[in-house]
Amino acid sequence: MKVYETEQLRNIALVGHQGAGKTSLVESLLFNTGAITRMGKVEEGNTVTDFDEDEKDRNLSIFSAVAAIEHDGHKINVVDAPGYVDFQGEAKNAVRVADAVIVVVDAVSGPEVGTELAFTYASEFDLPVLVVVNKMDRENANFTNTLNAMRERFPDNRFVPLNLPIGSQADFKGVVDVLERKAYLGAGKETGDVPGDMADDVEEARLEMMEAAAESDDALLEKYFETEELSDDEITQGVLNAARSTEASLVPVFVTSATHSVGVLPLLSALVTYVAPPNDRKVALMPVDGGEEEVLEGPLTDSGPVIAYVFHSHTDKYGTLTYFRLFSGTMKSGDSLYNMQAEQEERIGGVVVMRGENQDPVDMLHAGDIGVVPKLQETHVGHTLAAKGFGKVVVEPFFPLPIYAVALHPKTQSDSAKMGEVLSGMTNSDPTLQWRTDPAIKQTILEGMGGTHIDVAIKRSARLGVELDTTVPKVPYQETVTKQASAVYRHKKQTGGAGQFGEVHLRVEPISQDVPEGEEVPVFEFDNEVFGGAVSQQFIGSTEKGVRQVLDQGVIAGYPVKFVRAVIFDGKMHPVDSKDIAFQIAGRGAFREAFADAGPVLMEPIMTVKVTVPEESMGDIMGDMNTRRGRVLGMETEAGRSVVTAEVPLAEIQRYSNDLRSMTAGRGVYTMEFLRYERVPANIQQDIIAKAEKEKEEEE
Repeated sequence: MKVYETEQLRNIALVGHQGAGKTSLVESLLFNTGAITRMGKVEEGNTVTDFDEDEKDRNLSIFSAVAAIEHDGHKINVVDAPGYVDFQGEAKNAVRVADAVIVVVDAVSGPEVGTELAFTYASEFDLPVLVVVNKMDRENANFTNTLNAMRERFPDNRFVPLNLPIGSQADFKGVVDVLERKAYLGAGKETGDVPGDMADDVEEARLEMMEAAAESDDALLEKYFETEELSDDEITQGVLNAARSTEASLVPVFVTSATHSVGVLPLLSALVTYVAPPNDRKVALMPVDGGEEEVLEGPLTDSGPVIAYVFHSHTDKYGTLTYFRLFSGTMKSGDSLYNMQAEQEERIGGVVVMRGENQDPVDMLHAGDIGVVPKLQETHVGHTLAAKGFGKVVVEPFFPLPIYAVALHPKTQSDSAKMGEVLSGMTNSDPTLQWRTDPAIKQTILEGMGGTHIDVAIKRSARLGVELDTTVPKVPYQETVTKQASAVYRHKKQTGGAGQFGEVHLRVEPISQDVPEGEEVPVFEFDNEVFGGAVSQQFIGSTEKGVRQVLDQGVIAGYPVKFVRAVIFDGKMHPVDSKDIAFQIAGRGAFREAFADAGPVLMEPIMTVKVTVPEESMGDIMGDMNTRRGRVLGMETEAGRSVVTAEVPLAEIQRYSNDLRSMTAGRGVYTMEFLRYERVPANIQQDIIAKAEKEKEEEE
């Protein structure tokens, strides 16, 4: 593949709801530009951009893939992003490195959850949007209904059709270019006259296009008011300016059937025209050591500082490929660049351009291009490569917090030894995937955006040589007390030789969490109120050590003790038999007995949950929240969808993503984050304690 100058480049992120046909659209674009000789099918697992084994197994895009498409002297870097909501991290990073967002919408289903996420991402990164209404060949496909639904769902945008469909469903055979008043049949190589029955629709759409062009420029608007007409060149320039601007609300709309290659070449030509080259892209940067963001303004050129942002990586048995967007400067094989986050120099062994999994080596990349480097050692997704003294990084996207977790159990000792390395490798490649060891529940936890996300990670781990079983994680309850109580515990042991003796008088009481904002509440305090030397300072320390040994293992159900104060106020020693171990044992015993008399309770994590669903699902969501002990805080409507905000115990919502998908046929999404701990209801606490006692008996 030839090396393209910055002006010849176009970078687009192809996003939208799962099943809208994004991968098939890439396939059609590649086929109709001669890059491939046969179109693959998603269901057959032979498409260019769904090349990973997991994607083939599931007939589902899981990872972002790049396909370089050459057309009319330009290279269009298409980043095909997953539409399934579990993989929204991949989609968000794809948008991060694009200069325009192409939102693909199913002509039957219309706008869905993935459509809304796509518009949200485009807004977050201040990028223009183009819409492709795809699958016009499907039964019940309706361009007008889909367009009206888009206008209703996104009222702040002005959707302007630049193409109109010729026929629909099984009769969909081409598109009309509204500006040219010309029909493009099939893929678009064959042209003809506008069908007679479409003349009025074309003129109406052309008038709308002209008005949108006029509103983009004061001079054009003035001329339009005077003459009520603009030339084709003026309309093109006006729409181009509005389409490339993030300040304008105009969204050009195109029509295709990807699987039948209808309308794809007019779309491709439009991408060259209406998507801006990378020169003027603004880049948000931040000093490596923190501080305020700054914006690097265009034009971004070869002569600027080298700034490469890593947005994706793919690891298989042959190694790791690191995908990057070169925002500024050039990159050549043999260059050395500095990883700003890892503080390591990386040698660029070779630069390749990707078309799915096919690698095409190139001598260099110009500013604005997207490329791949194999075998980097310390560079992960989200990292910035630049000259060593650059001192800044590209600002990473904000990713939602994980909402689905599993506890991991290695199948063998060998799996246990390699687990950390494999998990770290996967989480370095996916910012929405996290793993940690939770000391409170003594489990290794893997967290992600849904069951499918986690399942893919577990299968990928197996491919990388680590077999893992999963279970639902234990809820990280906490144990605390509600009142003051005291206990006396004597430890006495005589075995013929030197004995053991220690007596501790201990009081426990709750620590108030009602403190001024900004102050931290201590989770445990140990105080000494012994007077007159009844217990020496040495054994006071031993007693505290014994008490602290109970904190992690708990008293009533095996969960960590929090927000409790223990006070030793008296005790007894023996001049010979009192030892450190004796007072540790006495301290443990006194604490357990006093704790049991101090109104012990379990505290559970409460999560703030925000659920977005179609309006017709609102009743089901509200009823379901009640069964989960949820407290609904508010309900509102946003662009035709209902948003429910509630507080729900974590114990009741650990598998909510599966249930929500079932209740809404996959059209609902939610976010979840920790809010506070709250007392467990008495009846539920009894069940938890009984279960813990049973598990303890089984272990013994």
